[in-house]
Amino acid sequence: MLEEACAAPAAVAEMLAADVSDYFALGAQLRSQPPRSMLTIARGSSDHAAHYMAYLIMARLGRLVTSLPMSLITLYQSRLSCDDLVSFAFSQSGQSPDLVAPIRFFRAGGARTVAFVNDATSPLAHAAQWVFPLHAGAETSVAATKSYIAQLAAGARLVAAWQGDRELQDAVTRLPEVLERAARQDWSPAIEALVVADRLFVIGRGTGLAVAMEAALKFKETCGIQAEAFSGAELKHGPMALVDDGYPILVFAPRGPAQPGLLALADELARRGARVLLAAPSDTPGAQLPIFGTDAEDLDPIPLIQSFYPMVEALARERGLDPDRPRHLAKITLTH
Repeated sequence: MLEEACAAPAAVAEMLAADVSDYFALGAQLRSQPPRSMLTIARGSSDHAAHYMAYLIMARLGRLVTSLPMSLITLYQSRLSCDDLVSFAFSQSGQSPDLVAPIRFFRAGGARTVAFVNDATSPLAHAAQWVFPLHAGAETSVAATKSYIAQLAAGARLVAAWQGDRELQDAVTRLPEVLERAARQDWSPAIEALVVADRLFVIGRGTGLAVAMEAALKFKETCGIQAEAFSGAELKHGPMALVDDGYPILVFAPRGPAQPGLLALADELARRGARVLLAAPSDTPGAQLPIFGTDAEDLDPIPLIQSFYPMVEALARERGLDPDRPRHLAKITLTH
């Protein structure tokens, strides 16, 4: 897991060097033929990457995106309208039947179908009209790392091409060098704080919520910690009742419109007695876990999760667990 997480910058560089004309072609088509509706199709870490791209589309392009409950197609046989629909599927392996079946259904119905997938020979890749390989190489650790970061970067790359935003495009191009530095950030205070934790909240908001969701998943699968991700705005709608003295809470507060509220929430939680770990730019008062910034603040969650992965891998080992072999889990999950 650690080797693959640290290989993410090179994987992103390889992905960014490939398929240049395809990204620009789909971006131009989306501008000239705007979709009436859009949805994402994914599970696990890939679903968190889909969530990130969907948020960018909604925030930057003003178009709504929904996440498809795949059982509508695979179990309930719903005849969803495909008119002017674009579906985006995200997967490392491209093998799971409940990802492939919706893409086949939508393409047969005339929708535009797009797949971000690491295995360009997979059933998902064969089913989709537009295929964007992640070029991340073999990933043997059960816990996805470099493929997830490649998915985040690929989603941002397509949004930049669609929007025709040169500044965002340039910032995406410079991601590999930022990720190299982010992988070397010192997040050891989190290991000391969480080595005996059995529960945890991970808080994010806006573009950062997707990586908070990913972090919570990694705590569960590699460290055996019952971690739950919440939007900073949702925490007060019930989950706050669980916070007592010493309750561990990891707050992701990258730059952007959501940051002031997240910093205020971190202060409030600390006053309530929670053990708050604040991930924020190093010049932020109270930040224990430094976030390395990019040339576009919407991209900052990507180096954030790059810094997180080595920490959570080390935390698992400190807790006496093997992060490469989580119990009950397999690299490829086939669901229907």
